[in-house]
Amino acid sequence: MIAVSPARRARHLVRTHVSEWPVLYLPVARRRYPGPSPEVISPDTEFVIDGYTRCASTFAVYALQVAQRRPVRLAHHLHAPAQLIQAARNGVPTLAVIREPRGAILSQLIREPGVALRDAMVAYARFYERLLPYRARFVVADFEQVIKDFGAVIRKVNSRFGTEFAEFEPTEQNVRRCFELIRHRDSLNATLLGFESGVVTWDELHRELPGLERQAEPTGPASWIPSEERESAKEALREQWQRPDLERLRQRAERAYHAFR
Repeated sequence: MIAVSPARRARHLVRTHVSEWPVLYLPVARRRYPGPSPEVISPDTEFVIDGYTRCASTFAVYALQVAQRRPVRLAHHLHAPAQLIQAARNGVPTLAVIREPRGAILSQLIREPGVALRDAMVAYARFYERLLPYRARFVVADFEQVIKDFGAVIRKVNSRFGTEFAEFEPTEQNVRRCFELIRHRDSLNATLLGFESGVVTWDELHRELPGLERQAEPTGPASWIPSEERESAKEALREQWQRPDLERLRQRAERAYHAFR
C-alpha cells in the first residue's frame, strides 16, 4: 500500500467538497484550465460529457468528436459535480457517465497512486449523491454502454434533448482510432486537446497525427488504456477493496451507483 502524504490527502478532500458547488468550483476551474482541455461550461457549450474519473469519459469525448461532420463545443473532463449541476441548471444537453464503484475507484488508484482508497470511496459516493436531485436532467450511460455501443448512447441524447449529433459507429476502425487518440493524450499536444473540446477539426488533427506517431511513446500509456500491467496492479488492490473496515463505505458507494444509474 502506498503511503499518502497528509498534504496531498488534504488537497484531495478539499477538492472533493468544493467541486460539488458551481459557485465555488467553476470560477477556480476557469482560471486553472484556460484550454484547450479540459473545457469548462460556458455560453459556447453545446454539450457536456462528464462524470467521476475513470468512467470512460475520455472515450466518450473522442467517439463523439470522431463521429461528427463538424466539431462540437464540449465541456468535459472536470470530473466535478459542479459542471454537471450547472449544465442541468442551464438546460444544456448533458451526458453523465458512471461506472460500478470498484472498477472506477481501483482504476483511479492506478492512475492516481497518491489518493487513499478510503478517500476515493467517499469521493465517488459524494459525487453521485450530489447529482441525484438533477438526475432527470441528464442522459446517464454506464461504462460498458459507452465502450460497447456509444452510438446508442448518442441516440438517447438526441431523443432526450432534440439534438442531431451524428451517432458513433462502433466499427473496429473507429474504436481503434479512438484508442489511438487516447494513447497520445499524455503528450498534451494542443491540437489533440483542442479536438476534444471542439475547437479543432478532424482534418486539422489528422494532419498532425503522423508527427505524434513519430514521437517517443507517450508517457504512461498504460494509465489511459487497458493493459496487462494495469490489470496486475488492480488485482493487488482488489484485496484492499475487500477489507472488513471498508464495508460501510463499499455499501455507500454501491447505493450511490444503483440510485444514479
